[in-house]
Amino acid sequence: MSIMKLKLLLVFGIVVGLTMAGSLCVEKYENKVVAEGNLTKGNVTTFKSKEEMARWVQISYSGQYYYYMPVLREPFEMPVVMPTPIPTPMPVSTPIGEPLKSLPERFSETNVQVRGIDEPDIVKTDGEKIYFSKERYPWWLGEGKTRIIKAFPPKELKIEYEINKSGELLLINNTLVLLKRDLIVGYNVSKKPEKIWNVELNGSLVAARLYNNTIYLVVKNQINYFNPCPIKPLSYNGKVLEIDCSSIYHPTYPIYVDSTYTIVALDAKSGEVLKAVSFVGSSGKTVVYMSKNAIYIAYPESKDAAEIYYNFMNENKDLFPEKVIDRVEKLLEYNISSYSKFVEINIILEQYASSLSKDERLKFENEFWNRLNKYYEIHGRDLEKTGIVKVSLDLDVIATGKVPGKPLNQFSIDEYKGYLRIATTVSLSNTNDLYVLDSMLNIVGKLTDYGENERIYAVRFLMDKAYIVTFKETDPLFVVDLSNPENPEIKGELKISGYSSYLHPINKDLVLGIGKEDRNVKVSLFNVSDPENPIEVDRYLLKEYWSDILNTHHAFLIDKKHGIFFLPASNGGYVFSYKNSSLKLIKAVSVSALRAIYIDDYLYIIGDKVVVLDENTWQKVSEIELQ
Repeated sequence: MSIMKLKLLLVFGIVVGLTMAGSLCVEKYENKVVAEGNLTKGNVTTFKSKEEMARWVQISYSGQYYYYMPVLREPFEMPVVMPTPIPTPMPVSTPIGEPLKSLPERFSETNVQVRGIDEPDIVKTDGEKIYFSKERYPWWLGEGKTRIIKAFPPKELKIEYEINKSGELLLINNTLVLLKRDLIVGYNVSKKPEKIWNVELNGSLVAARLYNNTIYLVVKNQINYFNPCPIKPLSYNGKVLEIDCSSIYHPTYPIYVDSTYTIVALDAKSGEVLKAVSFVGSSGKTVVYMSKNAIYIAYPESKDAAEIYYNFMNENKDLFPEKVIDRVEKLLEYNISSYSKFVEINIILEQYASSLSKDERLKFENEFWNRLNKYYEIHGRDLEKTGIVKVSLDLDVIATGKVPGKPLNQFSIDEYKGYLRIATTVSLSNTNDLYVLDSMLNIVGKLTDYGENERIYAVRFLMDKAYIVTFKETDPLFVVDLSNPENPEIKGELKISGYSSYLHPINKDLVLGIGKEDRNVKVSLFNVSDPENPIEVDRYLLKEYWSDILNTHHAFLIDKKHGIFFLPASNGGYVFSYKNSSLKLIKAVSVSALRAIYIDDYLYIIGDKVVVLDENTWQKVSEIELQ
């Protein structure tokens, strides 16, 4: 292969890499595609038969074979969370003759995005016991363990039982659910743990939520090109879940697909499947948001790279001979796969480049690269899109929609008063947007072009306000007014050094930010009482490079009764006070800390040990090893 051919393949490999990494989309189709006899709801419909789905997939199959090259370094996924409610235990009667059993008056729960909708994490508590699951590192040394620890009262702290499996956990009364990549197991933990049900996944687990004693799973499967349905995403209690073609939804407009997503409602106590529904989409980074009304799946929409080549060439006709553009145009009409068209375009352009002199070829390569970058900047919102599917909690697909750009994580999406709000980064145009969609996922309002040449690092929606952090060299905190869904408006902006990548509302006036400045973990306290003039009222730099809060919102704990929050880090755990609108480090514990919970007025720091602190005195009252 010639050097020139290698160069061209590299150039066009980058183009297609951008296509896949940025989920480039080209609007080609306008007509709706609905087969007679299909179940149609709004802008979604089901497949009528295996043959219909096979034709759809063969026409619109996403180019998974394409070269991939990264465009920009992805920021850490820094979610933003609301404090979870503190449950009040029900009074327990004690039989005559038995000693009174001391029960806690309050205990913490996992930080989640929506109050009342639980999310899996490595630590759960019911106020009496702690359930802690830890992987074994390195993984080849064997399976990790899940420990059941008697936690209350703290003087009786001890390990009661161990399960020789590890994963993320959900806790529903006396049922402990352990979720692994390919397996979900339910245990009765009223006494010694007893396995009561199991689910084996045939696809990959994208997300899980727990609401009203029902576990909602989102499972992704690669489409079988020749035999796309029925889908068999999982087996439960020895039974295979099979989704037939008539239960698989797709938009009424063609999109490029390579995956199916299945939402499964699972009874938490029995492990039985209550209902399931599937729809087609593209692989890539998938974001799941769940409200108490619906589940939203956001995935990158991929389009045909050949279309992008042709549109680019049409806008730069002086760079290519007319006969080259004509050959590519005719190629688009062929009934062949996207990958075949990609290969043929490379051959056409390699042949053209080979006909040039060395000087002409050098000029062509530089002109091509320069104009391609400009093309992306101009058409970024047309090329880079996210598809959204809305599913009711009864597992009926309600609507599909799309917005330009990509969301950072689940906290980039929020539902409020019937509207869906989503903040995205349009990396090809080096800017950021916010879109407001109605109940059928039609865009009704938007805010564009804030944080130019930066990308979103954190989002927090709070009723009719949004707090958005973008970052490149400084950390702008934008305060967005969403009271008029059709006209979102930036009210205030604050620029400081470093960045915040986790935002946590303390009250209506104070927002906590955790991120980094240079190489150190940074804690900021923002006063947002005046939306037009947000202020950083205090800051604290830790001599730490990393905190698990920079990886997951589940690692954060706040105890409003004592006015403190807990921050785990590489060298230990840190307890901060935020009283009087100032940050004060009141306790540092030099242990390997992953999580913390509170039960009554005791703080339990969990890692290689469990260390219990009295929150009134901050003295250590108990400790056990977990090695």
